[in-house]
Amino acid sequence: MDSTLLLPRILRVSAGARKEVGDVLKSLGLSRPFLVIDEFLKQQGHAEALASSLAEQGMTLREFSGVVPDPTTESIDAGLAALNEGDHDAIIALGGGSAIDTAKFIAVMAARTGKLRDYKVPATLDDGLPVIAIPSTAGTGSEATRAAVATDSETQEKMLCMGLGLMPVAALVDYELSMTMPYRLTADAGLDSLCHALEAYVSRKANPFTDPIALSCMRTIVENLPLACAEPGNKVAREAMMLAATQGGIAFSNASVTLIHGMSRPIGAHFHVPHGLSNAMLLPEVTAWSVSGAPARYADCARAMAYAETSDSDQVAIEKLVAGLRQLCAELKVPSPGEFGIDENRWKELMPLMAEQALASGSPANNPRIPEKEEIIALYEKVWVA
Repeated sequence: MDSTLLLPRILRVSAGARKEVGDVLKSLGLSRPFLVIDEFLKQQGHAEALASSLAEQGMTLREFSGVVPDPTTESIDAGLAALNEGDHDAIIALGGGSAIDTAKFIAVMAARTGKLRDYKVPATLDDGLPVIAIPSTAGTGSEATRAAVATDSETQEKMLCMGLGLMPVAALVDYELSMTMPYRLTADAGLDSLCHALEAYVSRKANPFTDPIALSCMRTIVENLPLACAEPGNKVAREAMMLAATQGGIAFSNASVTLIHGMSRPIGAHFHVPHGLSNAMLLPEVTAWSVSGAPARYADCARAMAYAETSDSDQVAIEKLVAGLRQLCAELKVPSPGEFGIDENRWKELMPLMAEQALASGSPANNPRIPEKEEIIALYEKVWVA
């Protein structure tokens, strides 16, 4: 199978890795960084600590903290305006997926004209300012992907963009930053990572490089996510989840996501559901619908997650996988769309449009069982009832 594999040039995984950013910048020949950070982490003193550390190496740090959950073109434009007030040769992204994706978009749009919508998939963004990503949440894996997602503030479309310019040149994965994640964020980010790994393994673009990474990621998450939620100060579980998030990012960036992510993005755009949570809402039902397209692959996933025994037939393993995912989502208190507060009439009114937008993203075409529009609408209906 032909595969093109893309990874950060530098990947450091350790407690305290964030403190090595100055050395990483110097090793890359960079010296004029611009920081993109969310307001929460700024208030915790991380921007100040980073600026102080870089000052010791003769570097001055300017920052932008106007990151919003699930980036919008409006917030990205504000970041670009802040970037253009100085002279910068690199961007440091410190935060969760929203901060990292915002930084990526600022990096690739810095020397481009037009609107971000001009560059959504199937267009590619293959160059931009170098990004050093320091994730604070164990979820999106954006520090190791060539993808980013933003909502068009004018049209409310949630746009997927891809390209080599969106791949960070360096990722500093430091689990210490995740220790203050609240329960809901921990659960949803972890389930987002689980979707990344599961989708990468069953994707039509799966390959021998990403397969073992995806399986390892799934196993780690099922073993450690409930523990990280129940015991937020558990360093072993937090470290395992942070590594799994990066593994999930590597897996899906090189094998693609599938129907879950395709259906998830419109939910986030129209109803402002956090990305990880919208994936979690879809995970059991979309998996149940998709398994007939690649039964052996889904059975592998069930065994990797220890939901099934090695002696189980593929059919039994698949049944245990779907049951296990439903139980996991129930244990982690994943709300239904209605429980989240979405209006039923509005949900049903938008199902045809969401199905069209899901198909337009291209992700459903990677699914083992490729859906038609009406089948996606039926899945949205089922997720509402589930």
